[in-house]
Amino acid sequence: LFRRGRRGMTLTEAGRAFLPHAERALRSLRDGTMLVGQLPIADALILGAAPAISTYTLPGLLVRFDAVRPDTRLLVRTGHSEDIVELVVRGDVDVGLIRAIHHPDLESRLLLEDELALVAQPHHPLARRRRITVAQVRDARLILFDRTSSFYDLTRNLFRQAGSPPRGVLELDNIDAAKQMVLAGLGVALLPITAIRDELASGRLRRIELVGTPPIERQIVAVRRRERSSPSPAAEAFWELLAPTIDA
Repeated sequence: LFRRGRRGMTLTEAGRAFLPHAERALRSLRDGTMLVGQLPIADALILGAAPAISTYTLPGLLVRFDAVRPDTRLLVRTGHSEDIVELVVRGDVDVGLIRAIHHPDLESRLLLEDELALVAQPHHPLARRRRITVAQVRDARLILFDRTSSFYDLTRNLFRQAGSPPRGVLELDNIDAAKQMVLAGLGVALLPITAIRDELASGRLRRIELVGTPPIERQIVAVRRRERSSPSPAAEAFWELLAPTIDA
C-alpha cells in the first residue's frame, strides 16, 4: 500500500485503490461513535431464575425494584437451578434466584423457605379427611412434575421412605400443569405453597395434612459471584432490595 522514499511515504497503485474504502470505514466509525455518545446510558439488570421462582416469586420482587429504579432495563433468563448457577458463575447473569445450591464461587442470600403441601380438589375423597398418613395416599393418583427438579425428588423420597409408593402416577413437566390437573380432580399432588397460595385462599384447592411426616421444605436463595470486577448499579440495588435477609 505504501512506498517509502527519502521524502516520506507515498501510496502505491494498490494504496490509491484502497484509499477511498479506508476513508469510508473511518467516516463510518466516527459516525457510529458519535451516535453512541448521544444515546442515554441505560442501566441493565440480568436475572436468572428457576421456573417456579420466575413465575411465583420474581414478579413481586420486580414490582418492588421497579418502584425504586423504573428506568432499568430488565432481562430475565429461566432454567433449572443448576443451569442458573452456571450462568452466574460465567458472568452471564447478575443475580440468580434458585433453590439452595452451594458453589465456592458464589455468595448466597436467603429469600424464603418454600414448603411442599399435599393438596386436592375440595371434592376429592382425600380432601374430606383433612389429615391422612402417607400410606393412605397410595390408593390415590399422585401427580408428579418435572423429573429434573428437586420437588420431584422430594416427593419420590417421601413415599419411598414410607414404603408405600402410590399405585397411580401422572407425570407432567411443570408445576402449572400439575396444579391444573389437581384442580380438575385428576389426583393429588405435593405442590410448593408459593405456587398455590391463591388457590388455597379461594378454596379451589384444599390442603391435606400428612400425619407422621416432617415438613417438606427447601430454601430459595439469591446468588451472585463473589468476585465481581465492576458490578452494575442496578445489580447492586437489586441485591440490597432483598434485605433483610440471611447472608451465607
